[in-house]
Amino acid sequence: MMNNKLLKSLTVFLFMCLLVHAQEFRKKNYPLKADVETIDGIIKAYYNVISGPAGQPRDWERDMSLHIPNALISVTGKDKNNKPFITTQSLSEFHKSFGVPESGFWEYEIKREIQNFGNITHVWTTYETKEDKNGPVTERGINSIQLYNDGNRWWILSWMFDVERTDNPLPKKGK
Repeated sequence: MMNNKLLKSLTVFLFMCLLVHAQEFRKKNYPLKADVETIDGIIKAYYNVISGPAGQPRDWERDMSLHIPNALISVTGKDKNNKPFITTQSLSEFHKSFGVPESGFWEYEIKREIQNFGNITHVWTTYETKEDKNGPVTERGINSIQLYNDGNRWWILSWMFDVERTDNPLPKKGK
């Protein structure tokens, strides 16, 4: 019979091996082919990654597989004094600032406009957010997403958004 200390050490060692193997296996699964082979796929993945229930960490590894390493994230709007602002950050800074949400956050695309030229694409995607997956809409706005196709897959280069306000309503359908 093994002594208790040796059994504990072996158990910890096996657990660590499984954990490392699971992490390596997971890394090899990203990017998901369906996420990056089409514009539709990358936009669906963009919304899927950010959405989830309260207290659930988001899959930032999957999110990183959608973006080029030095992607730029910008948040625009107006402050409490009604002055325009813009905040820019790296993807990792965005992940840290988003953290693990205390309330649910579900973001859904409700309209999309696309412009292509060569290897670049601009996606103007209107969204709604909810705190509960099937709950009432809590906010609406527009994400401006810049994409690049390297011949093998799509990449998110940058994105920025602004929210709907009384002085900034969403455009009417049909312009």
